[in-house]
Amino acid sequence: MTAVIKKTGLMLFSGRNSRMVMSMLLVMFLAGCGVYSFTGASIPPEAKTISITYFVNNAQYVEPSLSQSLTDALRDRFQSQTDLDFVSQEGDLQIEGTITDYSTRPVAIQGNETAAMNRLSVTVKVKFTNTIDPAKDFDVPFTRFVDYSSSQDLSVVKDQLIALIDEALVDDIFNKAVVNW
Repeated sequence: MTAVIKKTGLMLFSGRNSRMVMSMLLVMFLAGCGVYSFTGASIPPEAKTISITYFVNNAQYVEPSLSQSLTDALRDRFQSQTDLDFVSQEGDLQIEGTITDYSTRPVAIQGNETAAMNRLSVTVKVKFTNTIDPAKDFDVPFTRFVDYSSSQDLSVVKDQLIALIDEALVDDIFNKAVVNW
């Protein structure tokens, strides 16, 4: 039994045919999407584990809290937005990284040759290994920065700035590793 709405050209199905059509549409939709979560992560169904090693700080200037805060933020993101189990090494997905730069520089030079703003910048080199789909592997640097007023003492605002930078770096790493768009 089929009803047609002539104005829109839409066909409405009823009874057994409607359940069959809806089931087929659902199967086609899900088959085309792969494994997808509402966070945007697209992880192969075979991937069950992830290992994220501690980000070693090899920058010329070492901020003692940066390695731990960045590593923890990245682990938290994967824990909260994926169903992957954490393993200490050799996960189906593997992330390892090194902090290669932590620096502050003047920006926005004023007419009297003083900086109105300073920029705190962090660069990390990240190696991502996908043992399920090696075509998704990468080994690239990510850099993020935050500008702050030169009237502010870095030691006072440093923790807030690092938290912002950590969040941006984690977004970049997570998106490149598992979002794929």
